[in-house]
Amino acid sequence: MRKLTLVAATLMMAPLAALAGGTPAAPDTVQYFGNLQDGDTVQSPVKVIFGLTGMGVAPAGVEVENTGHHHLLIDRPALGEGEDGAEEFNMNMPADDNLLHFGKGQTETMIELAPGAHTLQLVLGDKDHIPHSAPVFSEVITITVE
Repeated sequence: MRKLTLVAATLMMAPLAALAGGTPAAPDTVQYFGNLQDGDTVQSPVKVIFGLTGMGVAPAGVEVENTGHHHLLIDRPALGEGEDGAEEFNMNMPADDNLLHFGKGQTETMIELAPGAHTLQLVLGDKDHIPHSAPVFSEVITITVE
Protein backbone atom coordinates (compact mmCIF):
# COMPACT_ATOMS: atom_id res chain seq x y z
CA MET A 1 0.00 0.00 0.00
CA ARG A 2 2.84 2.41 0.88
CA LYS A 3 4.49 1.95 -2.55
CA LEU A 4 1.16 2.55 -4.31
CA THR A 5 0.68 5.79 -2.37
CA LEU A 6 4.23 6.92 -3.18
CA VAL A 7 3.72 6.19 -6.87
CA ALA A 8 0.47 8.16 -6.83
CA ALA A 9 2.21 11.10 -5.14
CA THR A 10 4.97 10.98 -7.77
CA LEU A 11 2.44 11.01 -10.61
CA MET A 12 0.63 14.00 -9.07
CA MET A 13 3.91 15.96 -9.17
CA ALA A 14 4.23 15.85 -12.98
CA PRO A 15 1.91 18.83 -13.70
CA LEU A 16 3.82 20.87 -11.13
CA ALA A 17 7.10 20.68 -13.05
CA ALA A 18 6.38 23.93 -14.86
CA LEU A 19 5.89 25.69 -11.53
CA ALA A 20 9.11 24.60 -9.85
CA GLY A 21 12.55 26.17 -9.59
CA GLY A 22 15.28 25.71 -12.15
CA THR A 23 17.26 22.82 -10.60
CA PRO A 24 16.13 19.59 -12.27
CA ALA A 25 15.09 16.60 -10.18
CA ALA A 26 16.08 13.11 -11.23
CA PRO A 27 13.18 11.19 -12.76
CA ASP A 28 11.27 8.84 -10.45
CA THR A 29 12.61 10.46 -7.27
CA VAL A 30 10.50 9.71 -4.22
CA GLN A 31 10.65 11.40 -0.81
CA TYR A 32 8.93 9.71 2.14
CA PHE A 33 8.87 9.28 5.90
CA GLY A 34 11.10 6.36 6.85
CA ASN A 35 9.52 5.62 10.21
CA LEU A 36 6.08 7.28 10.26
CA GLN A 37 2.87 6.50 8.44
CA ASP A 38 -0.40 8.34 8.10
CA GLY A 39 -2.51 7.66 11.19
CA ASP A 40 0.35 6.73 13.55
CA THR A 41 0.06 7.52 17.26
CA VAL A 42 3.37 8.59 18.82
CA GLN A 43 4.96 10.15 21.90
CA SER A 44 6.78 13.49 21.96
CA PRO A 45 9.56 14.10 21.20
CA VAL A 46 8.89 12.52 17.81
CA LYS A 47 11.72 10.97 15.84
CA VAL A 48 11.32 11.70 12.13
CA ILE A 49 13.44 9.81 9.60
CA PHE A 50 13.60 11.34 6.12
CA GLY A 51 13.55 8.89 3.20
CA LEU A 52 14.68 9.61 -0.35
CA THR A 53 15.21 7.40 -3.39
CA GLY A 54 16.40 8.47 -6.82
CA MET A 55 18.53 11.40 -5.61
CA GLY A 56 21.13 12.06 -2.95
CA VAL A 57 21.40 14.48 -0.05
CA ALA A 58 23.84 17.40 0.00
CA PRO A 59 24.03 20.44 2.28
CA ALA A 60 22.50 23.76 1.28
CA GLY A 61 24.87 25.86 -0.79
CA VAL A 62 26.53 22.79 -2.31
CA GLU A 63 25.79 22.32 -6.00
CA VAL A 64 25.95 18.63 -6.92
CA GLU A 65 23.75 17.20 -9.65
CA ASN A 66 20.78 15.12 -8.46
CA THR A 67 21.01 16.20 -4.82
CA GLY A 68 19.05 18.35 -2.42
CA HIS A 69 18.27 18.67 1.26
CA HIS A 70 15.18 18.03 3.33
CA HIS A 71 12.58 20.49 4.63
CA LEU A 72 9.85 19.46 7.07
CA LEU A 73 6.45 21.15 6.97
CA ILE A 74 4.52 20.90 10.23
CA ASP A 75 0.84 21.84 10.66
CA ARG A 76 0.68 24.04 7.57
CA PRO A 77 -0.85 23.70 4.11
CA ALA A 78 0.92 21.37 1.70
CA LEU A 79 3.52 23.05 -0.49
CA GLY A 80 1.73 25.08 -3.15
CA GLU A 81 -1.64 25.07 -1.38
CA GLY A 82 -1.26 27.93 1.06
CA GLU A 83 -1.83 31.64 0.69
CA ASP A 84 1.33 31.93 -1.43
CA GLY A 85 0.21 28.95 -3.53
CA ALA A 86 2.15 28.32 -6.71
CA GLU A 87 4.73 30.99 -5.80
CA GLU A 88 6.18 28.56 -3.26
CA PHE A 89 7.52 26.38 -6.06
CA ASN A 90 9.74 29.20 -7.35
CA MET A 91 10.98 30.78 -4.15
CA ASN A 92 13.39 30.08 -1.34
CA MET A 93 11.35 28.26 1.28
CA PRO A 94 11.26 30.53 4.36
CA ALA A 95 12.27 28.87 7.63
CA ASP A 96 9.86 29.27 10.52
CA ASP A 97 8.21 27.16 13.23
CA ASN A 98 6.14 25.34 10.60
CA LEU A 99 8.83 24.89 7.93
CA LEU A 100 12.09 23.46 9.24
CA HIS A 101 15.27 23.45 7.12
CA PHE A 102 17.82 20.64 7.29
CA GLY A 103 20.47 22.41 5.25
CA LYS A 104 23.39 20.52 6.76
CA GLY A 105 22.19 17.39 4.98
CA GLN A 106 20.49 15.82 8.01
CA THR A 107 18.40 12.72 7.35
CA GLU A 108 16.50 12.60 10.66
CA THR A 109 15.44 14.81 13.53
CA MET A 110 13.63 14.85 16.86
CA ILE A 111 10.75 17.33 17.19
CA GLU A 112 8.65 18.37 20.17
CA LEU A 113 4.93 18.36 19.40
CA ALA A 114 2.02 19.11 21.70
CA PRO A 115 -0.57 16.39 22.28
CA GLY A 116 -3.09 16.13 19.46
CA ALA A 117 -3.18 15.70 15.70
CA HIS A 118 -0.38 17.12 13.53
CA THR A 119 0.26 17.10 9.79
CA LEU A 120 3.74 16.51 8.37
CA GLN A 121 5.16 16.76 4.85
CA LEU A 122 8.71 16.55 3.49
CA VAL A 123 9.91 18.76 0.63
CA LEU A 124 13.29 18.49 -1.06
CA GLY A 125 15.06 21.78 -1.71
CA ASP A 126 18.00 22.55 -3.97
CA LYS A 127 21.19 24.32 -2.84
CA ASP A 128 19.16 27.54 -2.45
CA HIS A 129 16.17 25.99 -0.56
CA ILE A 130 14.03 26.13 -3.75
CA PRO A 131 11.95 23.08 -4.76
CA HIS A 132 13.32 21.17 -7.73
CA SER A 133 11.81 21.00 -11.21
CA ALA A 134 9.72 18.76 -10.91
CA PRO A 135 9.13 19.26 -7.19
CA VAL A 136 10.02 16.34 -4.92
CA PHE A 137 7.83 15.99 -1.84
CA SER A 138 6.19 13.36 0.32
CA GLU A 139 2.53 12.80 0.85
CA VAL A 140 1.05 14.76 3.75
CA ILE A 141 0.57 12.49 6.76
CA THR A 142 -1.34 13.05 9.98
CA ILE A 143 0.03 11.71 13.24
CA THR A 144 -1.43 11.90 16.74
CA VAL A 145 0.76 12.74 19.72
CA GLU A 146 -0.44 11.28 23.02
